[in-house]
Amino acid sequence: MTREEKSQVIQDLTARLTETPSIYLADISGLNAAVTSNLRRACFKADIKLMVVKNTLLAKAMEATDKDFENLPETLKGNTSIMLSETGNAPAKVIKDFRKKNEKPVLKGAYVEEAVYVGDEQLDALVNIKSKEEVIGDIIGLLQSPAKNVVSALKSSGSKLSGILKTLSEKE
Repeated sequence: MTREEKSQVIQDLTARLTETPSIYLADISGLNAAVTSNLRRACFKADIKLMVVKNTLLAKAMEATDKDFENLPETLKGNTSIMLSETGNAPAKVIKDFRKKNEKPVLKGAYVEEAVYVGDEQLDALVNIKSKEEVIGDIIGLLQSPAKNVVSALKSSGSKLSGILKTLSEKE
């Protein structure tokens, strides 16, 4: 690979890292072609971009972004695949689901919404992260709950009141 090609790859990686909120680093070495193809298919269905990258090029791209990857570049040893997603927990779910049948991919680290997670033991925490849409849905549900209670109380008291008035009018 020539210097121009390397610099082009670094520029492309830098652009992808800058515009993507969720970045996962995983080790998929040792998977045969069929299993790797299944992993790529699972990633495609979950709207995740899976790429195998050279560690040195990825480290330079990480340095070129304005994001703070903290100690994530230290995990760039051995084979590294990068998973890019708009949803914070989607790659973690794919990895966890895929590991039901295979021992890999192994999570090296992740950068999700400005938080850094290092190590495979962080996988369960990453799976449980709620996406932006889920959090907004929870907040809207919590905000609607008191309003629904007030409306139902008004409806029920209104029907009680009309029932009492009807009973009183029938007595006379």
